[in-house]
Amino acid sequence: MAHQLQRQETRHPRLTMLLLRPETPSDIRTIAAMTAAAFGDTSEVILVERLRAAGNVCAAIVAEEDGELVGHVLLSVMSAPFMALALAPLAVHPLCERRGIGAALVRAAIAAATEFGATAIFVLGDPDYYTRFGFSAALADGFSSRYAGENFMVLPLSGALPVTTGEVRHAAAFWGLD
Repeated sequence: MAHQLQRQETRHPRLTMLLLRPETPSDIRTIAAMTAAAFGDTSEVILVERLRAAGNVCAAIVAEEDGELVGHVLLSVMSAPFMALALAPLAVHPLCERRGIGAALVRAAIAAATEFGATAIFVLGDPDYYTRFGFSAALADGFSSRYAGENFMVLPLSGALPVTTGEVRHAAAFWGLD
């Protein structure tokens, strides 16, 4: 049940024209190469492949600049006491970093999760980066997860979380990658 993202064009002061759109099958090879370059290994590429194969992808959004793929973000299903999605991975081509592409993709993922009907998004990432979008490690503290810690954060999508404790489990595709 993939999210039906509408094609969206945005202008950013540091970008020419950034097009955000759902990934297509023809993007998969480029996404894999870009993700491997962004992370310096293939673990996140394997994660994306596993999530696709298991049917756990809710939304997969690419950023295209001047006809070239420059970024990708994926939302997947997870088990939680409420409807929650996992944001992972977020990849921006290394030559295109620090130009607002990642931020545009995170905002698109938040919009997609909201449209999907999720109550929250969980992410494992850099607090300095994700807190600017409203993600909070303090709000995630009450949830038990194999990824619990200072880099495990949650973003409520519509006010307060309905509960602040419980078990949170990512899709099985994440297991064995840590």
